[in-house]
Amino acid sequence: MVDFQRSARELDLEARTERFVRETIIPYERDPRFLEHGITDALVAEMRDHARGAGLLAPQVPEEYGGHGLNQREIATVLRASGYSLLGPVAMNCMAPDEGNMHLLERVATHEQKERFLRPLAAGHIRSSFLMTEPDGGAGSDPEMLRTEARRDGDHWIIDGRKWLITGAQGASFGIIMARTGSHSTMFLTDMDAPGIVIERVLHTADEVMPGGHAVIRLEGVRVHESQILGKLDEGFRYAQVRLAPARLTHCMRWWGAARRAHDIATQYACRRQAFGKALIDHEGVGFMLARNEVDLRQTQLMIDYVAWTLDQGSRASSDSSMAKYACGEILFQIVDRCMQVLGGTGIIGETPVSQIWREIRGFRVYDGPSEVHLYSLARRLKRNATRDSGSTP
Repeated sequence: MVDFQRSARELDLEARTERFVRETIIPYERDPRFLEHGITDALVAEMRDHARGAGLLAPQVPEEYGGHGLNQREIATVLRASGYSLLGPVAMNCMAPDEGNMHLLERVATHEQKERFLRPLAAGHIRSSFLMTEPDGGAGSDPEMLRTEARRDGDHWIIDGRKWLITGAQGASFGIIMARTGSHSTMFLTDMDAPGIVIERVLHTADEVMPGGHAVIRLEGVRVHESQILGKLDEGFRYAQVRLAPARLTHCMRWWGAARRAHDIATQYACRRQAFGKALIDHEGVGFMLARNEVDLRQTQLMIDYVAWTLDQGSRASSDSSMAKYACGEILFQIVDRCMQVLGGTGIIGETPVSQIWREIRGFRVYDGPSEVHLYSLARRLKRNATRDSGSTP
């Protein structure tokens, strides 16, 4: 039986997070330290000092690393609250790619690797990156197309290849590189200032919040000691799923909070703005859009909570997280798009945060697998199941 009852700890952290984001973080949204390729590390550090003081830094990690040791259901509640400002997850150190990297390191890394990489990352003192996606016909939604190669050289590995759309690479202290090792793949931990790691450029993208932006990286003879293999040799594809399945869901959590913010702003505007003798919300064309938002927010919240619950029961739930990523990516974007329509010119010119939320959330339909890739994966599963059960009568 699915249990959605909230724990006292969960409700307390939700209330504290909501208050922290509204009172401390939202005022930073007009800070001048927004650059073309993301916010500055000085701004990140300042906000994280506030989160640290509030006891809200990296709440998702185990207590031994400074977090609250939450289960997935509790994480869903707290990350939804953090996402009410686009800066909230950055301030609380629960944004991508660091949140996903913390999850992977906590489950796969050795004790020594955890002390060197996970502990300072969870403490908010450093940033990280995850180097999997490639240009030039390489790995993207299909990791089997991985072209970056690692070859053994004594007790070291030499890595050559190119990566792109690597979030937060500029300014990151370390990265997790996914490279082909023969017919398999392996993950390697490396300092981002290691010889041979060259950031060619930071791409111009629709989003502007993530520190470090999204970079194109060239790997030229990067030498990594075998002690910095993450997990086991040749298990990279499996570990990618360890990271990506819950990471898809935490994206849903954070973006739900942003969509809720856009909806609240649009609703307040529609109640205040008069047109044709009455408030906008009293016109069915507007009121019905906002009513649909309410329904969609509730439905996506229930889906997020359900998939989080399945993860807490020990299920890998890769298909469930894939469905959640598809549904939330499409529906939450539609919510924000309706809010833009309700606000009219006010939304387009950026007098409210809604236009920025609209730009930022658009990418959610692409990264961690475009919506069409998730539908393709689900269709393949349907075919397998139908083929297996072909002898039975519906």
